[in-house]
Amino acid sequence: MVDLVFGSMAAQVVAACVKLGVPEALGQESRSADEVAAACGTPTRTTLRLLRAATALGLLSETEGAFSATPLGSLLRSDVPGSLHAFARVFTDPVMLRAWHRLDDGVRTGRTGFDEVFGTTFFDHLASEPDLSAAFNTAMSQGTHVVSGLLPDAYDFGRFGSVMDVGGGDGTLLAAVVRRHTGLRGVLFDSAEGSAGAGAVFDDAGVTERCTIAVGDFFTDVPAGAEAVLIKSVLHDWDDERATTILGHCRRALPDEGRLLVVEPVLPDTVDGTAPPVMYLSDLNMMVNLGGRERTRAEFEALLTGSGFTLTDVTPLPPSGFCLLEAVPR
Repeated sequence: MVDLVFGSMAAQVVAACVKLGVPEALGQESRSADEVAAACGTPTRTTLRLLRAATALGLLSETEGAFSATPLGSLLRSDVPGSLHAFARVFTDPVMLRAWHRLDDGVRTGRTGFDEVFGTTFFDHLASEPDLSAAFNTAMSQGTHVVSGLLPDAYDFGRFGSVMDVGGGDGTLLAAVVRRHTGLRGVLFDSAEGSAGAGAVFDDAGVTERCTIAVGDFFTDVPAGAEAVLIKSVLHDWDDERATTILGHCRRALPDEGRLLVVEPVLPDTVDGTAPPVMYLSDLNMMVNLGGRERTRAEFEALLTGSGFTLTDVTPLPPSGFCLLEAVPR
């Protein structure tokens, strides 16, 4: 119980390490508190206390007064494969956390706490903070790395000539799919802000010649032409009404023989341990910050049916916590 109560404080240890540059100061070396303090521009006395707390949490190890990053702590560096640096920064930022202090109000009223705290929606506020917006886009990309390593081999994309990733951000997932299936062409559809980094991602993956970027708003329309539509971590941002709007536009964009591929967590009907606790925390995060939700299979099926689709298959993507839901136009 004490660990649970102190959980938010542990998250702030992570946040402080990221903000101060502790992971970069350590790199792959073992350094004293004096050396870390000098690199971070902080007093040795307080730096030592932070390093000890980070060590107790498993982020660092200490040997004879020298500290080094553990494999877990190394994920907080911005320059390593699989980095969660931006992910940690965004999800410990006060902008993300302020509405959580009104979780009880949200449960009582059903209203989105973020809108009441900031007087605007999450994504509208994000657009007003370019640095945080850029970090958020990077965080979403970092949060997609595991799925992008699993999805290309978990589904037969080779049957299609083209696939469009709706709300695909910087194209991390689309690039992985198109790189794996050499006969496939890809279209990334997102806002100008969301897709800003996609060109570099496609270049790095060597798929630029087979991928294009279409800028738009999925609440207004989704461009036609692709044989399959892929949509990851979008629907959970929105309530059923707005999710249905997005899916309706996807339905109109698809040919009758096309496929809709949704990548989201699928909660079990009861809390039976098959879904990690973070998925239930994500559900509450959607509630307090965005007004969205995580969904069960039955809830996805109802959502898809109401949008002109029939759910045909649900494939877990372990160990990511996500599933691939395949649906066909009705």
